[in-house]
Amino acid sequence: MRTLPDQKNSAGGSGLDAYAPRICVRACGRSWELARAADLEQLWDAMTDDPRNFEDERLPYWTELWPSSVALAEWLALRREEIAGRACLDLGCGLGLTALVGQWLGARVTAVDYEEAALGFARQNARLNQVPQPLWTLMDWRRPAVRAGSMARIWGGDIMYETRFVTPVLRFLQHALAPDGAAWVAEPGRAVYEAFLHALHHGGWQGRRVHAAQVEPLYAQPVPVTVQVWEIRRRVR
Repeated sequence: MRTLPDQKNSAGGSGLDAYAPRICVRACGRSWELARAADLEQLWDAMTDDPRNFEDERLPYWTELWPSSVALAEWLALRREEIAGRACLDLGCGLGLTALVGQWLGARVTAVDYEEAALGFARQNARLNQVPQPLWTLMDWRRPAVRAGSMARIWGGDIMYETRFVTPVLRFLQHALAPDGAAWVAEPGRAVYEAFLHALHHGGWQGRRVHAAQVEPLYAQPVPVTVQVWEIRRRVR
């Protein structure tokens, strides 16, 4: 990952050492330019002025590009023939990278997020990258707004960072995923995924690791982030 030419790199040339309002990442053989809001700390500080902002989990994680999204984008490229022409859903799309990659690869992408501001930047990023607009949808995964069984593939990058998200995500997959569909979840080794895998095995699902990648983080740090992609399907009875 790198910054745009007019932005400052870290001393080692890998990763940012300061906030940049536009970033550029290489994935699937091309560069992707992403516009974003004020940095995470500034948004967080603004939210603390009104404690009610925290009632609905409206923490502004969406303004960052997480390593899981980069690894997931590369996985989508490997599955291009599998998603082309099919109805797919990006769960928690944030700035829109994986939704744009899926659309560029030929999928018919519905991209959902809980935050309207995130969708605004994602729409802008589709224009910046000259990709046909996915269907951007404001949605809480606890209250699905898509037709039951309508999605051939569902994917999400680092969407479960608290254990309380595990059950709602699995319920959403149960609702939205086609009977023969698959979901791909990318995660950077968070402890919460132990609970997620446990829930899979006890909830009528089967999961297997299908991809692993080392991703340079957005901000400079000594080592890259190892991301794993899990494929989830309904268990064959």
